[in-house]
Amino acid sequence: METIPLTIACTDTDRTRAMIDGAVAIEGCRPIFLSLEPAEIFFRALRFEEFDVAELSLSSYLRTMEDGESPYVGIPVFLSRVFRHSSIYIRTDRGISKPADLRGKRIGVAEYQMTAPVWMRALLEHEYGVAPRDVHWLTGGQEQPGRSERTALDEIPGVTIEPIAAGKTLSAMLAAGEIDALLAARTPSCFTRHAPHVDRLFPDYKRIEMDYFKRTGMFPIMHLVGVRRSLVRQYPWLPASLYKAFCQTKDDALKRLRQVRFQPISLPWIEPEVTDVSAVMGEDYWKYGVEENRSELAAFIGYSREQGLTKRRIEVDELFAPSTLETSKV
Repeated sequence: METIPLTIACTDTDRTRAMIDGAVAIEGCRPIFLSLEPAEIFFRALRFEEFDVAELSLSSYLRTMEDGESPYVGIPVFLSRVFRHSSIYIRTDRGISKPADLRGKRIGVAEYQMTAPVWMRALLEHEYGVAPRDVHWLTGGQEQPGRSERTALDEIPGVTIEPIAAGKTLSAMLAAGEIDALLAARTPSCFTRHAPHVDRLFPDYKRIEMDYFKRTGMFPIMHLVGVRRSLVRQYPWLPASLYKAFCQTKDDALKRLRQVRFQPISLPWIEPEVTDVSAVMGEDYWKYGVEENRSELAAFIGYSREQGLTKRRIEVDELFAPSTLETSKV
């Protein structure tokens, strides 16, 4: 049987490992995996469309849908999901002890349009009453200077967004006290090296994030998978084949976490942690599929629009290949 070659750019996690190793096959395909950092994948996929299949930023993908026909078609596979209360870092010498204290402060963010800050700004506004217009935003590289917005950002009425100086990084600026807070998609180096006066806004973030899930039912989505639109036109069966393989790989990963014969990752108390998470979030707590994630997707679309990142009303279903909106049942 003839198979088609596919370049697949994604992060190497337990949710992709079996596909990367070849233990889970993609029907009709000969995959070539490129295990890269998300920021590099997003940049190369959006700027140059280098990959046949790519892990994509939900926010960036949404913005390409508004601009016209995106070069990628979405598949409801969500390789990255993160509760974001843990991702807000502050200077402890600026009188910041609660979210309301962020009003009037200078807050750094690598890119204003990134998915993680969209969720964090929504948290600050909807949970704590701090709107984006209430603070001064500074954008630039978190750890490396010279970063700019991945997609062009129009002026947002009432919101002040300013790039940091060339040669500066947000992590160093937080450590030096040049900004008051940082919304970070990854842990900033100034925090990991225990820089003075740098801490999380929510040190007890796990309890707060679990409460957030219990109240809202939402596990924030960061990344989805996209397949090149031209390939979907040529091979209409491809999205469904990819979706099946990603689902099997994720399901196998969750099963391995529940095994007690050996530790699949290097942590001593995996079983009680998985048990605790399942008690709060259900057995399949890392859900794929459109219906299974409609509330998170609809919420994010709404947040993106109210934050000025998208203007037209985008429907959840138009983000994904029609063949992945529903699957056959036995």
